[in-house]
Formats: sequence, C-alpha cells, structure tokens
Amino acid sequence: MILLLQRVSRAVVRVAGGTVGEIGPGLLVLACVEPGDGPQAADEAARKTVELRVFEDEAGKMNRDVAQARGAVLAVSQFTLGADLSRGRRPGFEGAARGEEARPLFDRYVAGVRAAGVPVATGAFGERMEVELVNDGPATFHWRTARR
Repeated sequence: MILLLQRVSRAVVRVAGGTVGEIGPGLLVLACVEPGDGPQAADEAARKTVELRVFEDEAGKMNRDVAQARGAVLAVSQFTLGADLSRGRRPGFEGAARGEEARPLFDRYVAGVRAAGVPVATGAFGERMEVELVNDGPATFHWRTARR
C-alpha cells in the first residue's frame, strides 16, 4: 500500500459539486492499494498513519501524532499513486489494485484509523473527486508498506 500523507490546516473532497468529506487540522492521506496487498498491509498503513509524529510540539519539533495534535484524517483512495511513469508518455496503472480488490482493503485501512480513536472523513471510492487542501508547512510524506 502506498500512502501520501500531507499535514493540513484544512482539506475537503467534493463529488459532483457536493462535499463528501472535510476536516480541519490533521492529515490528508491519499492511499493506493497495490496488487497483492492483504489485510496486514491495510493494518500496517493505519498504524503508520496514527503513529506518525509530524505535528509540532511546544518546542516546534515534529514530535506529536495526529491524535496528540487533536487532528483528523481525510482518507482518499487514489489509484494513480501506483502509476508507472518509466515508459512512454502515458502512465501505466498495473501498480494499482483493481477496485474490487482495493475497496475492502481501503475500507479496512479507514476502520483501523477510526479504531485508534482518530476522527476520519473519506472521499468517495471510485468516483471523480475534487480535493482541496491547505498544506501546513508544507509537510508531505511518502510511505509504502513492506513488500512481502
């Protein structure tokens, strides 16, 4: 599973002009399930999301996780993170799991973050979405589960 985590002061996802997910301070997480990922990848990604210390403490150091910062997570499924740009001018998407494989694992990831007590909003899986964010820092982190 690939995660692109962005520390935000606010973020919103719209589908067909209507808001489907919105948070104030926290993390916007763009997530891509890769072929062959299983439940352990979703669980590991959820754990990384809630434990990642990228919020500043009183001394200005990145020393707090999203819960300690009283933040929320906006999770958006984004298969394009699995794109292969190495050949030609058109991306190849073999690096992203098909929807029927990806959706249950994305849902498991979201459930894992919620189970840790972090408020979670989501985009709309498989829909064309508009994502608006204010990146705080900017602070953006790329992470991938261990390949088994």
